[in-house]
Parts: sequence; C-alpha cells; structure tokens
Amino acid sequence: MSTGGGTGTRAQPFMCPYCGEEDLRPADPPATHWCPACDRRFALRFLGVGRGAE
Repeated sequence: MSTGGGTGTRAQPFMCPYCGEEDLRPADPPATHWCPACDRRFALRFLGVGRGAE
C-alpha cells in the first residue's frame, strides 16, 4: 500500500458525508466524488493517525 502523495489507488467512500446516500460517482477533478442525491462534490484527505501535535 502506497502512503505517498502520488497517483496510487485510493479507498472509496461508502456514503456521502453530507446526506448519507450510498450512490456515489466519480467526479472531476480526479479523486473527487459526486453525490447525485444532494448534488455535492467532495474529496477526502487522510490527515494521519493519532492525536498529532498539540
């Protein structure tokens, strides 16, 4: 599994974070998703593991 910021395969979300709909479709630009139910586009980003710096 690649953890770099390259163009590797990314995990797909299971549901829309806004309305909860499960019918998500790829959107443009790459690595974004479109929810036809609430007509929103979104991208997910991995920030890290643990609490981070305080």
